[in-house]
Order: sequence, then C-alpha cells, then structure tokens
Amino acid sequence: MSAPVLVTGGAGYIGSHTVRLLASQGRKVVVLDNLVYGHREAIVDEGVDLVVGDVGDRKLLEELFTKHAFGAVVHFAAYAYVGESVTDPLKYYRNNTAEPLTMLEVMQAHGCKSFVFSSTCATYGVPESIPISESNPQNPINPYGRSKLMLEWVLADCDRAWGLKSACLRYFNASGCADDGLIGEDHDPETHLIPRVLMAVTGEISHVDVFGTDYPTPDGTGVRDYIHVADLASAHAKAIDHLTAGGDSVRCNLGTGVGVSVKEIISAVEEVTGKTVPVQYGPRRAGDPPQLLADPRLAKEVLGWVAEHRDVRDMVRSAWAWMDGPKKGRYSA
Repeated sequence: MSAPVLVTGGAGYIGSHTVRLLASQGRKVVVLDNLVYGHREAIVDEGVDLVVGDVGDRKLLEELFTKHAFGAVVHFAAYAYVGESVTDPLKYYRNNTAEPLTMLEVMQAHGCKSFVFSSTCATYGVPESIPISESNPQNPINPYGRSKLMLEWVLADCDRAWGLKSACLRYFNASGCADDGLIGEDHDPETHLIPRVLMAVTGEISHVDVFGTDYPTPDGTGVRDYIHVADLASAHAKAIDHLTAGGDSVRCNLGTGVGVSVKEIISAVEEVTGKTVPVQYGPRRAGDPPQLLADPRLAKEVLGWVAEHRDVRDMVRSAWAWMDGPKKGRYSA
C-alpha cells in the first residue's frame, strides 16, 4: 500500500475533488484545512481524516508527519482572489508564499520529498504567444500570480539543495463539479464565470456582467481555456505517482487547448438550463487579455495526462447539477 498523502486545502473546490479521487484509488488521505474558504461538508469519503489547522503551524505539522509518515504532499491551501491580492498584497505573500516554507522545513526534517503544487497560469502574466507553453516567460502582473511564482522558485531551490521533487501544475480556468453532483464549486464571493452565469439564472444575482465585446476574437468577447475539475484531480493523482516513482521535478500547464468565449459560455448555460441569462455588457477591464489558451502537451508527455472533458456543456451540466441540487439544498435547509 502506498504511503499516506497530506492534502492541504483539501476542503476547498479543487482540493475536495482531488481528495475524493485519491480516496477512491485506495490511498490514505489526510486533509489539512483551516476552513477559511474550505467546507467541512466537502469531505464526504469515509476514511479521510480532516484536521483543522494552518500550513504554517509547525507543532501541528510535526505531529501529523510523525503520526502518518507521509509519502507526498499535495498543496492547494492558498488565497486566490486577484483583486484582493492587489489591495492586500501582504495577506497573499504571507499565506501563499511564507507559510508554506514551514511545511517544507518539516517535510525536509521527515524525509518527505514529493510535493505537488497547485500553481496557476497567472504566473505567466500577459502571454507573449498563444497557446501558452511552459517556455513562455513568467511575468505575473498581480500579487496573486507573484506569490505563486515565488513558491515555484522556492521549490526549484529546494530540489537543488536537498532533492525535493515537485510538480508545479499551472491551471487555466477550473470549472465544473463532481459528475455525481455531490460536491461542487462553493466560493464566497464567487468570481468564476460559469457559476456566476448560473447564479444569474437562479436569481442569486441580478445579471452577469460581460466586460468587453470588441476583442479580436470570433464573437468579440474574451476567450479562455476551461478545464474540468475532475481532470485537474486526475492530474494531481498522476503527479503524485510520477514523483513517488522517482520522476524529476516538472512544471506543466493543465488545460484543454480549446478556447471558449464568454458568449459561448452564456449560450451553453441557456442550452443546459432552458433559461435565459440576464446579461449586462460593458467595456473591457484593464489587464484582461483577449484570449488565454494552454499548450498542454508537456503534461501528456511527462505525466501521461490528457483532459477528458473537452465540451464546455459537460462542465456546465455538472455545475448546474450541483447548484440546482446539493448546494441549493444546503442553503435552503
């Protein structure tokens, strides 16, 4: 049986879906989450231990590593609101960059040398070319992206210094929910496009704002690469296997390579729900590039990973099943 896995931030959106997959594979999983943004209810599998605490709590980490002898750490615990990172950068540098250093020190002391990191395409900033490959310069334009890039640098230095092997997985637009609708996307505030469009359908918000209709794209609205959360979970599992089998450190993009516009998302929601989406169009937002698309070939080459959910309507269907089912029931009870 493989060594236990510590998943930080495992009660959050992507973390909880990854925890479910790892548990279904028969792995022993321990979740460490301070529940600031995570949800206790998202840990639904028997045998998964939820420990409430912070990644910067050395005493707690020492206790956990001594008890469980982890073979790998999957690190999701981070703040991820770009706008907030601009107005409160120290919050992001402390939580996203500084506090994980304590965890890395404890990993070093206990001989744990496999670290899967939830990074982001925000580390690239405004890309020089589309699709974005890993050779694109990393020049983030906000503290959120910089806080993630700084930890990537730390991990590379730890590899050189004491052999820590890491997989930095740079996500594009995470979307969708569990296929069985049991867990899903539950942010407060919610900033992601698909759930916001669905919220406009349910009346939770009055309308969805569309920023910019004059981009050099087929329909004038911004184009993004939407990656299903189940595919993100699969990539983390494959990254654990790669590292614990002795693989080298890797930095790779997680996306489909398929671009979907804002208007196409709205059309998909109307098709899936049978309801009209109230929309308010406005000018472009500063800093929003016309399109962001991943070149995911390296993840296939190194991890053997390919996104299986490529139709955005499938992502919308799973998000709607969650929002119109368990999430609706949770907040109407």
